[in-house]
Amino acid sequence: MAAVHKIMDDFYEDPFYLVALHSSLEDYELVYFINLHLKTKFVRCKEDLQLTSHLSFPIFEWKDETKDSYWSLIRNNSAQEESSQRIDLFEGEPSFTIHHLIPEHKEVDYFLKVEQDDFDVEATVLKPLLKVPKIITAYTIDANKLKSKNNLIFL
Repeated sequence: MAAVHKIMDDFYEDPFYLVALHSSLEDYELVYFINLHLKTKFVRCKEDLQLTSHLSFPIFEWKDETKDSYWSLIRNNSAQEESSQRIDLFEGEPSFTIHHLIPEHKEVDYFLKVEQDDFDVEATVLKPLLKVPKIITAYTIDANKLKSKNNLIFL
């Protein structure tokens, strides 16, 4: 008789904080200002997050060895070019479809994920980010309430 193994939903998961950012900056510009104001050292990952063969999201990361934390910044939307034959005023022009990493929060431009225990996200992240002129707003999101939480698993 073969053994049956069940996967439990309550497996151990590293705690993390999720910060939503609203900004019209390009990702590299936003990383520059975050590095400047938060004294972080974000760098772009060599590989993007691939959700499908045609859909990817660039990731920036920083490993803080002194505080044993891992930070990542990812854009919430990605444009996918569609190849469709159009016979109208815009014939020959490409059309794009916007996809969201976290569809429940389509209005959010970027997500900042901080994996660290005992972390004061308000003082360490939110207050400095709100001082950046090009960041419209920043606030925390409860990741446990997200339907697409699995999209936040990068590694």
